[in-house]
Amino acid sequence: MNFRKQPTTLPVVITLAAACLSGCDAGLMEQSGAGSDDRLVVGMSDGVLATDPASGYDPGSWLVFNNVFQSLLSFPNGATEPRPEIAEECSFTDEQVKTFRCTLKDGLKFSTGDPLTAEDVKFTFDRIRRIDDPAGPAVMFQNLKSVETPDATTVVFRLRLPDATFPSKIASGAGSIVSRAHYDANGLRGDGKAVGSGPYELDSFTKDEAVFSVNEEYTGSAEVRNAGITLKFFQADQEALKKALLAGRVDLAYRGLSAHDLADMGNGSGGGVDVVEGTGVEVQHLVFNMEDSTVGKHGVRKAVAHLLDRDALVEDVHRNTAIPLYSIIPSGIPGHNTAFFDTYGAAPSRTAAADAIKSAGVTGKVKLTLWSTPARYGPATDQALKDIASQLNSSGLFQADVKSVPFERYERDIQAGRYGVYVKGWVPDYPDADNFTAPFFGEGNVLGNHYKNGTITRTLIPRTAAERNRAATNDEFDRLQNIVAEDLPVLPLWQSKQAVAVRDDIRGYQYCLDVSTVFRFWELYRSTD
Repeated sequence: MNFRKQPTTLPVVITLAAACLSGCDAGLMEQSGAGSDDRLVVGMSDGVLATDPASGYDPGSWLVFNNVFQSLLSFPNGATEPRPEIAEECSFTDEQVKTFRCTLKDGLKFSTGDPLTAEDVKFTFDRIRRIDDPAGPAVMFQNLKSVETPDATTVVFRLRLPDATFPSKIASGAGSIVSRAHYDANGLRGDGKAVGSGPYELDSFTKDEAVFSVNEEYTGSAEVRNAGITLKFFQADQEALKKALLAGRVDLAYRGLSAHDLADMGNGSGGGVDVVEGTGVEVQHLVFNMEDSTVGKHGVRKAVAHLLDRDALVEDVHRNTAIPLYSIIPSGIPGHNTAFFDTYGAAPSRTAAADAIKSAGVTGKVKLTLWSTPARYGPATDQALKDIASQLNSSGLFQADVKSVPFERYERDIQAGRYGVYVKGWVPDYPDADNFTAPFFGEGNVLGNHYKNGTITRTLIPRTAAERNRAATNDEFDRLQNIVAEDLPVLPLWQSKQAVAVRDDIRGYQYCLDVSTVFRFWELYRSTD
């Protein structure tokens, strides 16, 4: 859990003393005018699929969770390792990294005034696993064997297998603590309401907006700098979000403007709107079905890798709101390397591609269909795939086209093995190299592409999961990435530059854009200057 060099003797403890958030600046709290009737408006074209943490496993839902609920641990601004939130301290108590113990702070309360105790923590994790919602975060806790509560302020997690990333998992949106007095142990809430202990309460939730007010019972370390937030949903309508921002009906646009609009506003045509970039770790890959009759051939996959021009995609499609990705672990995450650059280079090579196809025993043009789902990944992804198809076709070696289907069919067809090549995006659950590798290349991987490598599944993933000193995993992750670059079950395309478009009187947004992907409502405020 610690990326700095440290001894591995027990106990490795996460203590409250280390948790100093930049949001603790009282001077900025006064400057913001918090406590006034001025509610900030945030707009996004993503949806929020759930307000119940046992169900939501999408960026929009986690945005709600991170502001309404608290976790035992959380990620401070700019951090890649978790720090205490409702916990006073947490630590692994065994050499095997299978027992994790947390002691809670005193005086914790939910927004209802009910006390938050160890029983609520146990209830939360037992409930997630019992409900096991396919659209929820239960998949992150398959390794959790049991949760024990020796007393009202102590929680003990017992794991089936070693997992040094467990603190990061419970610091994510998946670790949002709910009240056992207000949630059914066996079923999801369906009323669109939420009861948490975070900086905000969820006042209302509709298809058009979610309204948040400041939680007066909150006792955490975040200093709320505004009087509340209204989150407007634009239902994948990027143009409507842009118009609302330019007209001043939205103060800040997050996750939703097109790359072209962000680029234009960033070049000074925003009319009182600034575009601000932060560190982004959202990634997108081409995925190859290893059992497909065409791309199941290694030489065909290598040919695609040799012809891909990422720089052109980033410039022409993404207007430099993304960067080329040459690794399965993005830049900014410890363990990142450039295995795909080292293996295939940056400049397209028709000669290398032709040799690869010849080695696969393929004659004539290779016929490929690249599949996507714009409902999930947006129109820019479809345009990027069309450009990739054009790159392949212009070599004279491929006959490629692009097809799109609704998201529900897309996922069913992937599981049924109907696609040879398809696109997958990934927003990480927590900022650790494990979250960019184990879900993709471990047992039961989420890509559905039938890729298996025994060295990765039996050696590298278990070894990196068991290492509590996360800096000591870099060599294993380097080896894992090199294997994937050679086997080519996926082809990395781009890594996002996390960005917001913001009215020029809004401040605090710089604390919402980091590798943790936690968007902190409480940092936002309107300047009175």
